[in-house]
Amino acid sequence: MSTKRLAVCLALSAWGSALLAQQGAAPPPGPGGVLTLEAAIDEALASNLQLAAEKRNISVAETQEITARLRPNPVLTVSGQTLNLLGAQFNPNTPLGPNQANVHTDLPIERGGKRQSRMAYAAAEREAAGLGVRELTRRVVFAVESAYVDVQLAKANLALAQQNLEYLQNVVRVNQARLASGDLAQVELDRSQIAALQYATAVDEARLQLEQSKTQLRLLIGRTQPGAPIEVDDRFRSDALSVSEPEIARLAFDRRPDLLLDQQAKVRSQADLRLQLANGKVDYSIGAEYTHQRAWGIGGSSVGLYFSMPLPLFNRNQGEIARAEQEIALAGARVAAANAEVAAEVEKAYREYEVSRTLLANVETNMLAKARAVRETTEYSYRRGEATLVEFLDAQRAFNDTMQTYNAARAGYARSLYQIDSVSGATAASTN
Repeated sequence: MSTKRLAVCLALSAWGSALLAQQGAAPPPGPGGVLTLEAAIDEALASNLQLAAEKRNISVAETQEITARLRPNPVLTVSGQTLNLLGAQFNPNTPLGPNQANVHTDLPIERGGKRQSRMAYAAAEREAAGLGVRELTRRVVFAVESAYVDVQLAKANLALAQQNLEYLQNVVRVNQARLASGDLAQVELDRSQIAALQYATAVDEARLQLEQSKTQLRLLIGRTQPGAPIEVDDRFRSDALSVSEPEIARLAFDRRPDLLLDQQAKVRSQADLRLQLANGKVDYSIGAEYTHQRAWGIGGSSVGLYFSMPLPLFNRNQGEIARAEQEIALAGARVAAANAEVAAEVEKAYREYEVSRTLLANVETNMLAKARAVRETTEYSYRRGEATLVEFLDAQRAFNDTMQTYNAARAGYARSLYQIDSVSGATAASTN
């Protein structure tokens, strides 16, 4: 082997070993200005328009509580009558009858606990509005977490594609030197250049995927400026799950806002039934009247008391009572369906977590080391002329596929952890 060729091959070997070590090492902490996941969630919760609109429902429900506490107003009636207008002239001594002035007041008295029932129903509405905000918050948080992981994955794949391209470009440079020294055929150089162009295309595709992922994240966190720079932390979430599947299910049934919202709908329907039963009770009206009459210089006054109530012969609010009873049954059926759905979501999320954990452990334990070993061995053989460029490129592609699988496994594992948080209601509880 010539001295020039030996120097070039040693340089390629050293550069390739350093690159492999860089690909296998944990990514360094993000520099200043990196958007952390916590900051992204805070920004989304502060800027999300749907969440802002949902919060208005709480204010609306609070105004309904004010209305529910109000009592019916008393009614004041003032009237007067006279029969002593003769030819448009007022004559107090007409024999037609006395002049009369009336002051009448009625006080409605609600029966059946209508006011208390209205207040209970309004309180149930306000509680439902609060749970609606918590449920939308849970969904927004998980959407941001998923988008954040997508950006992390796209960023890792772009870095891998750039490293592969740089590696192949270095191979091309080495082959150009070998061709100049007469140690390599032109077709071998052409093949390595084609492979480098293919990896350049992969870099462009990875860069496009990264920009698309960033666009989705910007949309979710409320940044409206297109193409605004955004950087995320390189480190995927990798902590171990500390709770079992039954514990996750228990937590979900205790604090999932959507499940609590269905349960609250049943409470609200029960409050509505009590209100409709109360509305079926007729209300009383107690009145008092003061009357003053005067004619021919003689005057007199009288005071009267009145009691009135509608006779419940036909309308006893039967329709609304029946509707409220059916809504209670409907709410109960929805609670049962929601319980089954939540249980299925917990089971699915936990299975995804187990599969993701197993896949990540398998890649880290077996595939990465073997892919590195195959690549290093093939690269060494290629330097010595014992392996063809096709064999070297096959080893390079196998290593690239393994690294992509590794990146996808890390992203899948992180996403499964966020999914567990979401289905168990942890995110809604932490932002409540």
